[in-house]
Amino acid sequence: MARQIKSGPGWRLGWDDTAAEFQGLAAGEQWAVELTAQELADLCRLALQLAESVHGIASELMDEERITCEAESDWIWVEVEGYPHAYSLRFILQMGRRSEGTWSCEAVPSLLQAMAGLTLF
Repeated sequence: MARQIKSGPGWRLGWDDTAAEFQGLAAGEQWAVELTAQELADLCRLALQLAESVHGIASELMDEERITCEAESDWIWVEVEGYPHAYSLRFILQMGRRSEGTWSCEAVPSLLQAMAGLTLF
């Protein structure tokens, strides 16, 4: 499988293993950035870890309590912010291009599902 594009309302993820440097793509409503394989892998891994953390602490929070959780690798910083049932997802590349992107709380559930099913490498 050389190319994959997954998309939903407010997001797109892509993978092209034939690309020389930037095999990945992350995009929102009005932005897009090409990612290296490592950047895309870390974005997906960290976003899914944060989602798991949010799910794990949800029962300990009051209904009106907002949360912010972040995680990072050498390549990327990722943050979730909002309520356990509705939070946004943001990332900042920490090497080279130093790009950033964000997805709304409406886009995040289907985006996380796509991240979990994205076949890389």
